[in-house]
Amino acid sequence: MTDTAPLTISPHPNLVLVTGPSGAGRSTAINALEDLGYEVIDNLPLSLLSVLLDGPAPTRPLALGLDVRNRDFSTNALVAAIDALNERRDIASQVLYLDAAEEELVRRYSETRRRHPLASDAPPLAGIARERELLVRIRARADVLIDSGGMSPHDLRAEVEKWFAPSAGRVLGVTIHSFSYKRGLPRGLDIVMDCRFLRNPHWEEALRALDGRDAAVDAYVAADPRFDPFFEKIKGLADLLLPAHKEEGKSHLSIGFGCTGGQHRSVTVAERLAEALAKDGWQVSKRHREMERRDAQASGSRG
Repeated sequence: MTDTAPLTISPHPNLVLVTGPSGAGRSTAINALEDLGYEVIDNLPLSLLSVLLDGPAPTRPLALGLDVRNRDFSTNALVAAIDALNERRDIASQVLYLDAAEEELVRRYSETRRRHPLASDAPPLAGIARERELLVRIRARADVLIDSGGMSPHDLRAEVEKWFAPSAGRVLGVTIHSFSYKRGLPRGLDIVMDCRFLRNPHWEEALRALDGRDAAVDAYVAADPRFDPFFEKIKGLADLLLPAHKEEGKSHLSIGFGCTGGQHRSVTVAERLAEALAKDGWQVSKRHREMERRDAQASGSRG
């Protein structure tokens, strides 16, 4: 879920304060902002914030990472800093707050075996609960709140890009997803197409273990008489919508293709559309969720 505080968001922020509980994705968000051209300073002592902002005007927008690990962190000090920034007319600032449910944060700490900064000698849950309590007033001041629960790092980066990609010279990024309906829709899709009506390579023994990136699977799916008219309409729809979304200032569009297992038909269609849009000059990335999951499991079993 992504929430916004109404009427507080500047369309052209030149300062973004990035905060939230440890493990919610702050580092991923900071890296995404840096890739968007922001000058990033992580864990800046709050006592130096005024020195930084009263110094020479930055040539790029700033993104400052702030959390409980800051040397002089306190809730009161950060709240006071946010309120002071809101009073300034020379700075357009926003607070980006990354959050996740308590059970999600516990799971992430368990998987990484990291110690929580507020519970170095205790289970992570104790530190998570304490930190969330400290951040209640700061969360209430968020201009953009992103719940990263269930998001992959790729998903979170895309969400940050939607909100903070500079509007000047903005290039519309397109992400083409394939997925299995058995595992539900990926987060953040703008357009979803169902490919389950196409003939299924799963029932061909020679193709079952392959996926839609394989030439044999691609040829099998494309040989369905319904494939060409389906793909032609999809491509025509993309040709209509992408320029319109770009004109409206949208920075990112996600198109998803689903099938039963997310291995054959949806992957083939996603690959073909991504290739066609890239040839037209669009900035395109591909995400094959079930393939990524399978690869991750295989890597884990080898480790």
